[in-house]
Amino acid sequence: MSEKITKSDDEWKKVLTKEQFKICRKKGTEQAFTGKYWDCHDRGNYHCVCCDSPLFSSITKFDSGTGWPSYYQPLSPDSIATEQDTLFFMRRTEVLCRNCDSHLGHVFEDGPEPTGMRYCINSASLILHKGETY
Repeated sequence: MSEKITKSDDEWKKVLTKEQFKICRKKGTEQAFTGKYWDCHDRGNYHCVCCDSPLFSSITKFDSGTGWPSYYQPLSPDSIATEQDTLFFMRRTEVLCRNCDSHLGHVFEDGPEPTGMRYCINSASLILHKGETY
């Protein structure tokens, strides 16, 4: 793994849109059914919008009915990190980009086989590299 990417808020604001900054750096959430990837069926790999690290493959993407892109596993267990999230009096598991600590979304144990996991990810935290699969 490469050296962890760290930037100040001002540096992130220069390279991210306001929505991307709010979601990725301040742990926000986009409104359901509004993100550009929730209903995307293009093939490729989804990378972190902040650092371009590969995170998820379209091969593991599924329609969860939630309005957010959902995947049953990351490209590699080493590409993400998780932390307990107790904001708003809820217990959830936050998903972060391991390379830059960008907030991606949350993971739940109600996904399809073969993993039973649902990585519910904000479109604003991703960029699709079409046609790329590995």
